[in-house]
Amino acid sequence: MEYIKSKIREVADYPSKGILFYDLTTAFKDPRALHIIGWDLSQLYRDKGVTKVVGIESRGFIGGSILAFELGAGFVPCRKPGKLPADTLRQEYAKEYGTDVIEIHRDAITPDDIVVIHDDVLATGGTMAAAIKLVKSLNPKKIYVNFIIELSALNGRAALPDDVEVTSLITY
Repeated sequence: MEYIKSKIREVADYPSKGILFYDLTTAFKDPRALHIIGWDLSQLYRDKGVTKVVGIESRGFIGGSILAFELGAGFVPCRKPGKLPADTLRQEYAKEYGTDVIEIHRDAITPDDIVVIHDDVLATGGTMAAAIKLVKSLNPKKIYVNFIIELSALNGRAALPDDVEVTSLITY
């Protein structure tokens, strides 16, 4: 993981003053780092029977797609409102200043599915908690949750339900 950490750019005061942003785009553009991320993510779930990976817009699409490919699973996008073309379910969630919404296709997950929900970073946990509610409403057999980076000081795991296994590759 030290190699991956060395490729993550730290951006001060983004998106607002006082925030230190961990920019994974610099790791994603490095072929070796991208390969390591994909391999390490897939090893977490190789023997769990995963059939679908849900990636949260937008950086979660990158790791989620790689994970789905490595596991031979399908990929399901969880998107901002109005971006999915068919019938959707939506979940509103609280943000620091107001609310936001994410959506998933109503037919994306079946009761036979074992799902990994993936996003790039766990900060406060609001977006992932909303994604978990959406996926749970479709009644899959099992849900796992995964992040590349977890910002432990923000205690985002507290926002996530206890009945899902949460893993992160890197913790700051």
